[in-house]
Amino acid sequence: MADLDTELQTTNNRPIKSIFFGGGTPSIFSPDAIHNILKGAHQRLTFDDRIEITMEANPGTFEQKNFSEFKAAGINRLSIGVQSFNDHHLKNIGRIHDSKQAFTAISTAQESGFDNINLDLMFGLPGQSTEQAINDVEIACKQNVQHISHYQLTIEANTFFHKQPPVTPDMETVWKMQNQCHHTLNEHGFHQYEVSAFSKPDHQCLHNLNYWNFGDYLGIGAGAHGKITDNGKILRRWKRRQPEDYMNNAVSNPLSGQSEINSDELIFEFLLNALRLKNGFSYETFEINTGVEKNILIKACQGIDAELLIINETGIRTSNKGYRFLNDVLEQFL
Repeated sequence: MADLDTELQTTNNRPIKSIFFGGGTPSIFSPDAIHNILKGAHQRLTFDDRIEITMEANPGTFEQKNFSEFKAAGINRLSIGVQSFNDHHLKNIGRIHDSKQAFTAISTAQESGFDNINLDLMFGLPGQSTEQAINDVEIACKQNVQHISHYQLTIEANTFFHKQPPVTPDMETVWKMQNQCHHTLNEHGFHQYEVSAFSKPDHQCLHNLNYWNFGDYLGIGAGAHGKITDNGKILRRWKRRQPEDYMNNAVSNPLSGQSEINSDELIFEFLLNALRLKNGFSYETFEINTGVEKNILIKACQGIDAELLIINETGIRTSNKGYRFLNDVLEQFL
C-alpha cells in the first residue's frame, strides 16, 4: 500500500473503474493477499459501482485450486493464458501446462462462479498450420467464455526466442491465419472491438477500453508503468524494475522515473492507442483525455488518405482498409 499512497496525490479522488492484476503471474499471490490489497485500495479510493477487477492466471493446477477463493476476495474477471490447445505447440513455446490443464482451468473457473472469463490465444506459432490455428479458435469459442484475446506470437528482446529465433510461418500464412481465425470468431458471436480483442456483447474489457482510449491509470508494483494527468500535464511514470530494489524503496521512493508527453507527441500518442479500436473514438474522448481541441486534431488528419481514415462529425476511425494497414496509417503522423 505504500506504493499506492505515493500515487494518491495524482488521482484527485477520481473513481476507479477497473483494476488489473497482471504483468506476470499475479495468481501466485495468496487469496488473502489479494483480499488485503483490494481492501487497502478500497479504503483509499472510490470504487465505481460496476468496477471490473481482473486477474491473469496460468492454467497450472496450483493456481486453479484458489479460483473460488480469488472470487471471494473480490476478483470478478479472470484472464487465463491458454495460448493454444495443442500440446505440441505449447511445448514448443515453453509453456509448462498442457491442453488438459487448460480445459480444467476453464471449467474450474466457471464452477467457482466466474461469468466473465477471457482466454488468451496465440497464432503464428513455430510449425503451426492455418488449420491448427483455426482449430484453437474453434475450441476456445466452444468453452462458453465471454472474451478472447487473439494475438500473433512476437519475439521479445532478452528472451530465449530472441537469442535462438524459432522458424515461424511466413507472413502470407500468418495473414491467412489471422483472417480465417477472425472469421471464425465472428461466426461464434465474438465481435472485434480492438486489434487483438474479441468479446460477446456487453463483455468488452473495461480496462482495455480505458487504456486504448488514452485514459489515465496507476501502475503499482515492481516494473509497473502508469499514465496520469496531473495539473494539466500528462505524465508517464514507471516503478523500479527489480523486485528487491522496489521492495527496499517502496516506502521512501518506489518511482524509477517519469516523463511528460509534450504537445508535439500528444496527438500521435493518442492515435497510437485509440486507432486500435475498431470503431475509433469520439472527439469528446480525445478532448477529455488530451486537453487538446478537436480542431487541432482534425487539421493534423487532413493529409491522411480518405480511403484509410474516416473523419466525420462525431469522431475518427479507420476504414476497413486502414484497419488492415494500421501501421501505415500511423506512420503518416510521424
